[in-house]
Amino acid sequence: MSKGVMIQTFHWYSPNDGNLWNKWANRAIGLKDKGFTALWLPPAYKGMGGVNDVGYGAYDLFDCGEFNQKGSKRTKYGTKKDYQNCIDKTHKAGLQVYADVVLNHKMGADHSQWVDDVVMVDPYDRNRTIGDYHGRELWTYYSFPGRNDTYSSMKWEWWHFDATKEYGNIYKLKDKHFETHVDHENVNYDFLMGCDLDFDHEHVRGEVHYWGKWYLDTFGIDGFRIDAVKHIRSTFFKYWLDDMRNYVQKDLFAVGEYWSSDLKRLHRYIDETEGRMHLFDVPLHYNFHWASRAGAHYNMGSILENTLVKENPLLAVTIVENHDTQPLQSLESPVEAWFKPLAYAIIILRNEGYPCIFEADYYGAHYQDKGHEIWMDSHQYMIDLFMDARKKYTFGQCRDYFDHWHTIGWTFQGDTDHKSMAVLMTNSQDDIKWMKTGKPNCTYYDITGHMAENIQANEWGWGPFKTKGGKVSVWVEL
Repeated sequence: MSKGVMIQTFHWYSPNDGNLWNKWANRAIGLKDKGFTALWLPPAYKGMGGVNDVGYGAYDLFDCGEFNQKGSKRTKYGTKKDYQNCIDKTHKAGLQVYADVVLNHKMGADHSQWVDDVVMVDPYDRNRTIGDYHGRELWTYYSFPGRNDTYSSMKWEWWHFDATKEYGNIYKLKDKHFETHVDHENVNYDFLMGCDLDFDHEHVRGEVHYWGKWYLDTFGIDGFRIDAVKHIRSTFFKYWLDDMRNYVQKDLFAVGEYWSSDLKRLHRYIDETEGRMHLFDVPLHYNFHWASRAGAHYNMGSILENTLVKENPLLAVTIVENHDTQPLQSLESPVEAWFKPLAYAIIILRNEGYPCIFEADYYGAHYQDKGHEIWMDSHQYMIDLFMDARKKYTFGQCRDYFDHWHTIGWTFQGDTDHKSMAVLMTNSQDDIKWMKTGKPNCTYYDITGHMAENIQANEWGWGPFKTKGGKVSVWVEL
């Protein structure tokens, strides 16, 4: 995705007013002008929580705000008509659209069923059973009465799942086993939540392939953000993505959420899927998180160490934060506000990786939950500066200066059509660093405004670039 930048268009506490699709439809042209190339939209289908569901409690994948189910016709974000209009206007503006795909589980069953043989499993060792097999009433039947067989007549029953969770206990269902080729956390991390789809069942595989093609036909999206891939057999997505791409005869983009800070696990997943999808660079996010918390005690020279973007840049989607890491959420690991301009400079002003901007970082956010009130700052001004510089100055030879505990930087030499640039940041006090742009005797100014005076490079193309303490400066050629 050369020079591409996507934006995640929601956070966990986005308003449930049904206006999100309309809001982003109206923003599309402005985002294109800023340099964005794609929108990652949230799950569009009905969740178990109706208008209060972020979308990851997936109930009916065929109901994108069209049927009266779970207490409403619309979803948290709007109606099916609004969703299609958002996609159409986004395409008209020249941007791509990525749909959020939740295939791991279903939640909010319509009826319970008696299952003859179930057994409880140890949540910390999923391969170890607790107690004996026994009969139990479980909520595993999905009939989607509000949709009444429109688009699909399949009813989901207990044999389409391998496990479910009720009253805090995980129950493995009769004659089922957990998948191999999943993450090894808790020994086997096939089960995550809800009713876990059994991808060994031919009806499950058939319906999921059918749904993907229906979705592509209906909405004409350009790619997928795939949820919870570490809980699903990795080989499934290799064939599913091949089928989807062959069906539409184009190279649909795909990025998987494999949430692990263990880089080896990300490499293994890429190998098992034979590079069919990008992955979010979770290790990079955690580097940003710890750097923002540690301040001057963090070694900035190591900020890219053990990250996917350094070791496999072609398949890395780089993030600063997302809906799961924001304050009060399940993977809470926020990047402190002072460090976010530095982090966004790293993912936007370098050519490795595919940057993803978080909506709450771009526009800011204010919400209350769990007895806390949270304010997230808007960093739109700085991100817009970086986006403009990405379009104009990230060309030619790049030279890295990640050789200091506090102060790091890099330069782009430019080419016949593009001027040169130098980026400098520090997590400590005001600092200066000599770096080579390769442009002799050129004058540079700091577009961030942190440094007021211009800098002159010498006859060999080296310049004494400066920045303020805890800040990033972006020096561009006059």
